Amino acid sequence: MQIVSATEAKQAFASVIDKAQREPVIIRKQNRDVAVILSMEDYQRITQINIQEFQQFRQNLGAKAQKRGLTEDKLNELLSNDR
Repeated sequence: MQIVSATEAKQAFASVIDKAQREPVIIRKQNRDVAVILSMEDYQRITQINIQEFQQFRQNLGAKAQKRGLTEDKLNELLSNDR
């Protein structure tokens, strides 16, 4: 992973974008990592993985709740504001 200073990123933004097509680029400001620039392909891959993981988590949670007797009616009752 490349690391560039915020000043360098500002002065040579086109170059940083080109670097990000090959690998993520960390932007460092005052010795702290403050941002990452990455290719659209990498971004889409990461977000797709997160969506898939969330969907799997949701399915597992729903299966556990159903196994323990949670029905849609019970869920609606728990979530209602009329308590």
